Formats: sequence, structure tokens, C-alpha cells
Amino acid sequence: MVKLVLRDISKKFEDTTAVDYVDFSIDEGSFFTFLGPSGCGKTTLLRMIAGFIKPDTGRILLRNKDITHIPSENREIGMVFQNYALFPHLNVYENIAYGLKIKRITKKEIGNKVEKYLNLVRLEGYENRKITELSGGEQQRVALARSLVVEPKVLLLDEPLSNLDAKLRDKMRIEIRDLQKELGITTIFVTHDQTEALTMSDKIAVFNKGKCIQIGTPREIYAAPTNTFVATFVGETNLFEAEIIDDEAKLNNGIMMDIKKSSTGSYLSIRPQDIKISKEFKNMRNTFKGKVEKIQFNGVVVEYIVDVVRTKFKVSALNNIYIDTEINVGDEVSILIHKNTINVLNNA
Repeated sequence: MVKLVLRDISKKFEDTTAVDYVDFSIDEGSFFTFLGPSGCGKTTLLRMIAGFIKPDTGRILLRNKDITHIPSENREIGMVFQNYALFPHLNVYENIAYGLKIKRITKKEIGNKVEKYLNLVRLEGYENRKITELSGGEQQRVALARSLVVEPKVLLLDEPLSNLDAKLRDKMRIEIRDLQKELGITTIFVTHDQTEALTMSDKIAVFNKGKCIQIGTPREIYAAPTNTFVATFVGETNLFEAEIIDDEAKLNNGIMMDIKKSSTGSYLSIRPQDIKISKEFKNMRNTFKGKVEKIQFNGVVVEYIVDVVRTKFKVSALNNIYIDTEINVGDEVSILIHKNTINVLNNA
């Protein structure tokens, strides 16, 4: 069942197009991420869904009901802001209960609901804590509970992890995703962080310059980017301009590579981990000799920069017992690239 539909949504601020005729739907109960760089329109679109900004064109439908011009407080949509927007003069209980008090339900029902969502976000016993006494992760849980306690049909999350340190960010990614699965609530998550998008989402919409460039599962977005922008923004890649001749590609340095049949475009995208590196030179298709210029040890992964006829290839290999630890800077090596790992793309 389709939960939320965006039909030809656009928004301009003076001469700047923030959202450029976005048109897609979001499934019931899914975790859907808007991914893109700063200024690409993802937060503007989120705020239009919330009702804080009115679109210039288009319609927003929630369960077949047009909510485009319905006030934000009547849309049954909850939102967690980037800075959490908690009330510092209220304690944890009062912050979570705030939306329920506006609905004027009984004090007993408010108490039951606040207790339920305090337990869900694992803040039992924090009812009387001041907001200033909480850590960043605890404040985020309060903001989540405050949005969820009114039991919205859709939950909007506007870069809620950006103010947390790296270790806590990893932990909260798991907690938010687990909570969303438990509740089954349709969730739209805005981020510029590719790791957050890839690890948390059922589907991702990649934005650039107000346009929705590609929608797909994390695996689809990563493995089959639609153009050079998506390939370079989502994950690392080797990107080379090339001339496509039937089922071969010719790089600027004259290297010829086998590619998948019927590939069209003028750029090759090859993920670093899809390139095999070895000191054994084998007479195989798409095997090229080069020299190791740099090696970077990152713990789990070892990264190599290999020069092949004045073209730099980045190669990543897992650091395990099978890795050829005898490869050093200055060594001659061979790299192997299977044609099925090469994406032929048009420039963004």
C-alpha cells in the first residue's frame, strides 16, 4: 500500500530552484532516505511534507488524502529536527507530554502514553531529568519519543545524527532503525551521509540541485548508479572518461577494457574493492601492469594507488590472512578488473 505520494512538487526561493518537480511515492511502513549534498533540496522537500513550507506546484497525498494545504498540526506527521528543538524549561516527561496536552486527552492517558514511549526509547527513570542534564544521545531519544507519542502516520527525521560523535552515531543508527521496524511507522530520513543512507534505508532517493536523480534500494544505488554524480557521491569509485567502441572502452591513455555489451555512456565507474591486485602477472582479459605509488593501512582495509600508464587506480583489499603482504610502494603489480564490475555512465 502506498503511504505518501509527491506529485510534481516544486519550490523556488527568489531566483533559486530548491525543489525541481519531484514526483515519486513512498511505501507504507518503509524507511525512506533523502540523500544528497547541502543545498540539494532534501530538507526543503521534508519541510513541505511536514507543512512548514508551501509548494509552488504539485500535491502531497497521505493515504489518498490531499494534505498539501492542511496546517502542519493537523497532518498526523511527526518530525525530529536536527537540533532536536526540545524545551529547556521543561523536564523529560513534560517535553514528551507536550503534544498530548495540546490534544487535551486525560492526564491518566497522557501518563500511560509517556511511560510507553519512555520505555521504547529506553529512558525509564528519566522523567524528572532536565534537558540540560542529558547527553546528546539521550536528548535525541527524548525528541524521538516526543514525536512518536502522538502516534503520527509518518515520522520525519531531519539529519538527527549530525550533532553526535562518530561512535554514538553508529549506535543511534541501529537504535533508530530497530525502533522503526518495531513500530512499523513510515519514516523519511534526511542525510548527506552515505553510510547512514546505505545502512539504514529500505529505499534511497538521491538528490542534486533540486532534482531527484535516482531512487532504489541501497544495493541498487551503490551497484548500479544512474550517472557520474551518484557514482561519486555514494561510495568511492574510480571514474575515467572513455570512448565506447562496441563492447570495449578506450581510456585517454590508450588502455582498452572489455565492458558489458550494450553499454552506453562516456565514463567508466569502477569501485576500488572490485579491482584485484597481485604480484603475479596473468595473461587474462582486463589485466593491467602498473606500479604501486601509495599504500594506506586503515585496519580492516588496505588501500593502494596503482599507476597504470599515467592513470591512477585506487584499489581496496580486505586486511586478512589471504592478502599479499609483500606488496610495497614501488613494486610492479597487476590489477584485474572483471567487466561485470564496470559501470558505463553518462556525466551528471
